[in-house]
Amino acid sequence: MEPKSADSAPDGRSHAGEYKLLHKYLRDRMADRLVLTFGEIEDLLGFALPASARIDQSWWGSADPAAPRSAQTDCWKLANRTATVSMRAQRVLFERDQTRR
Repeated sequence: MEPKSADSAPDGRSHAGEYKLLHKYLRDRMADRLVLTFGEIEDLLGFALPASARIDQSWWGSADPAAPRSAQTDCWKLANRTATVSMRAQRVLFERDQTRR
């Protein structure tokens, strides 16, 4: 059995797909708090966020921990971060998840 890599989800599947570059950026930063605008996230990814990311708060993560995670949620969860979005300011606060130490 192969060991799980740092880029694997808890269930062993590959994570984040197209959001892998954001995952790597968040994972490799030492700061406990990072604020990125939607534009900065798009620059990191190399493509535009979907329209739903700009108008639907739930795109950034479900409040239900039992709900299946999306690829974008996987990218920050696997980097040990939480995401708090400000739709009005179009920016996201990524904080180190202190509950997973």
